[in-house]
Amino acid sequence: MNQNTQPRIVIIGGGTGLPVLLRGLKHYNVDITAIVTVADDGGSSGRLRNDMHIPPPGDIRNVLAALSDVEPLVEEMFQHRFRTTNELSGHSLGNLILAAMTSITGNFSRAIQEMSRVLNVRGKVLPAANRSVILNAQLEDGTIISGESKIPYSGKRIKKVFLSPSDVEPLPETIYEINQADLIVIGPGSLYTSILPNLLVKKLGEELCNAKAKKVYICNLMTQAGETHDFAASDHVNALYDHLGSPFINTILVNNELIPPEIKLRYKEEFAKPVQFDVERLKELGLEIVQAKIANLEDNVIRHDTRKVAEILYSMIMTETKMKDHS
Repeated sequence: MNQNTQPRIVIIGGGTGLPVLLRGLKHYNVDITAIVTVADDGGSSGRLRNDMHIPPPGDIRNVLAALSDVEPLVEEMFQHRFRTTNELSGHSLGNLILAAMTSITGNFSRAIQEMSRVLNVRGKVLPAANRSVILNAQLEDGTIISGESKIPYSGKRIKKVFLSPSDVEPLPETIYEINQADLIVIGPGSLYTSILPNLLVKKLGEELCNAKAKKVYICNLMTQAGETHDFAASDHVNALYDHLGSPFINTILVNNELIPPEIKLRYKEEFAKPVQFDVERLKELGLEIVQAKIANLEDNVIRHDTRKVAEILYSMIMTETKMKDHS
């Protein structure tokens, strides 16, 4: 199957969830496009963003590493974080390389393309916008907080998030890939700070809602303090719908595996607990529900099982392309 006839999958997200998913998916014969948030303003990314006036490279770096096909040592070097006492401290080499490449090419998106070639990346990595955006949150008491890294620490419930500038544009390639996709996947990732910053890029969100492809939401395994405290699965879906003004999801993928008590206890210290999958409410929202054991519980940390999730998504995309062929 050549690249032109490979089934096309678009995955939208950021943070730690997106790279986990991509590591499994890159082993399948699919054409992958990852659309990645540019709202990060913390750590090394935030410093480079402020010093060099470029979009934050951190989430992009992690996705490039996940999709790369290079020697493990090269990937390790790209992901290496300096632990020094000078200006380099806290920076990862990959962030610095992306910053340098942006300076050389004068264009963040072009820098990502060039790095994709160097790292032999399987698929396309596109920023949600070709410039930095500031993520703002309006809390339930009306307070406004600016800055993605500050939002989870307010101690109050989030009413809505929004971008500034509000008229930021997506790349034309992003719109093209969304419209060509056979399957569009949203998540996994922090609902308000990793997923919604992509969808709030206005034209991107509109095209997503109107796209013909089946849209799958991979629900988080655990709630997140400062973002989704006490959220059930349907609350995640409703937050997405409220922000985009349209019920755009067809299918939700949820974990039906019991989380061991010792892991629950560890997460309790972070004010997090397993997301309750309120199946009846999800059915009322008109969603197809796919339940599977998709949690990886190694090292007392809960992550999506990259192999199982990739297998499920591949099965979905093959079903979609077969239906398209027969229609």
